[in-house]
Amino acid sequence: MPRLLPSWLICLPALALLLCLSLGGHAAAEDRLEMSPPAGTAAAKHVVLIAGDEEYRTEETMPMLAKLLSQKHGFRCTVLFSFGPDGADYIDPNNQQGLRGMEALDDADLLIIGTRFRQPSPEQAAHLTKFLNAGKPVIGIRTATHAFNGRGSFGNSIAYGQFGRKILGEQWVSHHGGHKRQGARGVVQEGKQDHPILNGVGTIFAPSDVYGVVHLTDEDEILLRGAVTESLDPESPNIDGPKNDPMQPFAWLHSYVAPDGVASGRSFCTTAGASVDFADADLRRMIVNAAYYLTDQDVPSKADVQFVDPFYPSFYGFINDKSYWKSHDMKPSDYGLGKSPSMPDPKGSPTWTHRPMPNK
Repeated sequence: MPRLLPSWLICLPALALLLCLSLGGHAAAEDRLEMSPPAGTAAAKHVVLIAGDEEYRTEETMPMLAKLLSQKHGFRCTVLFSFGPDGADYIDPNNQQGLRGMEALDDADLLIIGTRFRQPSPEQAAHLTKFLNAGKPVIGIRTATHAFNGRGSFGNSIAYGQFGRKILGEQWVSHHGGHKRQGARGVVQEGKQDHPILNGVGTIFAPSDVYGVVHLTDEDEILLRGAVTESLDPESPNIDGPKNDPMQPFAWLHSYVAPDGVASGRSFCTTAGASVDFADADLRRMIVNAAYYLTDQDVPSKADVQFVDPFYPSFYGFINDKSYWKSHDMKPSDYGLGKSPSMPDPKGSPTWTHRPMPNK
């Protein structure tokens, strides 16, 4: 007769697995960050936020926005990242093929995207195609105007490199201001002071420079224009001369035609969006307002945008050290609720002290 093992011994493997997960183990691939609103929030809208750019630190920005949207405004949020090559489980914004988890879009109500020149697999791209074919809304920040690149398409009509122009209304054009030398100040477009997306929004200042914007049409609704400032100091004046005559569009609404050519949808885009830009409460408020507006909800008169956890944005810039992201080994959970990571500024960053800084 075979000898039976004690029940507690049979359960050891399961207990070990639970212990591993509770201690931050990776028995299952950790490819996203999920945040639910506080208990009692009814019928929360689902927002998917996609990070993945080499320069402007959306891996810092998107979790911060997800915390605001979920904990203060009742949205359910999923944050997606770009990961290292060959199935690596660390976040690597330099890997343009590293996006994972796009199936989260299948039940999303809103997409917030800030990627740069990503090259998703056909399988991953299919989920975004489905989302767009349903005519669902999109918010794009900064490099979302050139969110994708390379061979591949969303459906048969939107090549990767056309996403910005066709979905957001603009593609990559130029740095209109001096990169890392001149900032951007939001100026309300005449007649748009009372637009709901600008509820409670004061003067936005972004230390990332103004982008050139030349492809918008009369059908697009410009809400803000971007004034080039003399320096990165929020108190610096707007420069004189042709750079600000006229000022470039800085935030606008656009209507897109879906890849299937049948559905249509709405998008909102701002060329602000470096992580340090979001030290500005008015920029945070504008994005929160746009989330309400595009999901057909009443926009608060002055949305609460105080940080849920301390936010320590690093300055923008390319990181060319090929071992950098692997050595830091950042995981989605490192940006979760209760976490406030602080990463070093890229080499060569200018001194910029107008942001929250950790005590060291």
